[in-house]
Amino acid sequence: MKPKKIVLAYSGGLDTSVILKWLIEKYQCPVIAYCANLGQEEDWEEIREKGLKCGAEKVIIKDLREEFVKNYVFFAIKAGAVYESWYLMGTSLARPLIAKEQVKIAKEEGADAVAHGATGKGNDQVRFELTYSALAPDLKVIAPWREWNFKGRSDLIEYAKKHGIPVPVTPEKPYSIDANLFHISYEGGILEDLWNEPPEDMFIMTISPEKAPDKPEYIEIDFKEGEPVAINGEKLNPVELLFKLNKIGGKHGIGRVDMVENRFVGIKSRGIYETPGGTILHAAHRALEQITLDREVMRLKDILMPKIAELIYYGFWFSPEFQSLKAFIEKTQERVTGTVKLKLYKGNVIIAGRKSPYSLYKKELASFEEKEGYNPKDAEGFIRLQGLRLKINNILHGGEL
Repeated sequence: MKPKKIVLAYSGGLDTSVILKWLIEKYQCPVIAYCANLGQEEDWEEIREKGLKCGAEKVIIKDLREEFVKNYVFFAIKAGAVYESWYLMGTSLARPLIAKEQVKIAKEEGADAVAHGATGKGNDQVRFELTYSALAPDLKVIAPWREWNFKGRSDLIEYAKKHGIPVPVTPEKPYSIDANLFHISYEGGILEDLWNEPPEDMFIMTISPEKAPDKPEYIEIDFKEGEPVAINGEKLNPVELLFKLNKIGGKHGIGRVDMVENRFVGIKSRGIYETPGGTILHAAHRALEQITLDREVMRLKDILMPKIAELIYYGFWFSPEFQSLKAFIEKTQERVTGTVKLKLYKGNVIIAGRKSPYSLYKKELASFEEKEGYNPKDAEGFIRLQGLRLKINNILHGGEL
């Protein structure tokens, strides 16, 4: 069915500008261009003017930075969510929020269709559309890269020139970039050759560890119920805190990752990431959990973490299973309150101290000195019981040397 009105997730770049014009031309209906401000550096007024010039009925720009950091980034920190051991998921965390707000705008504006500019090979198409399915399954979904006949950038440029769409005059970078307040990612182009080391002039948020200061910097981060709330005693809101940590971490070359990951669609893809503040927060939060979480709670959390990261990466943020796991994580964070001291030095985040009013670490129990409260003789029975099944196995089957 032909849509009556479309809300397009719009960035102002060549792809979504062409998509905007193409949607108007193909479907002959009003299109609203919606931009999400997640902390990326953009000239928002210029984007607004460009969207209107390309034919948008209106351009809506939403400042989602606070919600992004507090409800998405900080949750990932609390969960310890890392995809395939390395990726802190800056893009994966952003997409469900962008799509959620897009659905909200569609309902407010009386639109019956949503569109995105994700390609047919990537993860983002899945993340956008799974969110649409979970929140507004009645909306028609339009994915131009799966519908039109354009083969690549040259086709888009030709179409843009034909329709008076401004084409970027700056030289095209030999790789694609996605940025928000949490990270910057680079992929494609020259990076598709796995033997190519990323060029140093590519990085934006961090300097190389080799050029980082020769003197380490100590910082302290305060947490309350798993969320960071202050740096060096200065209370900051989520956006301010992450912005400041990015600056501090970037100065010390912290947070660079070069990995080949498994996309949900079945393709291996190389990604280069910069996540300086997030890298610091993950390390600090884990150090605080070490003294505030019960052993078995921590082990259960560690078992569930890869699944949580996978669900985020795949785009299942609004699925019932993810929401259930989310409730579990929030429960574990009730006493993750305290302060962590860190030493930052040439790409490294080193734990230098931690303290908490809820600490389960008791010096008198851990000390090698003779103290009350723990009787070493109790270990004899404990070891005997633990070894019982091993003895039985040896009797029945024999042991190997």
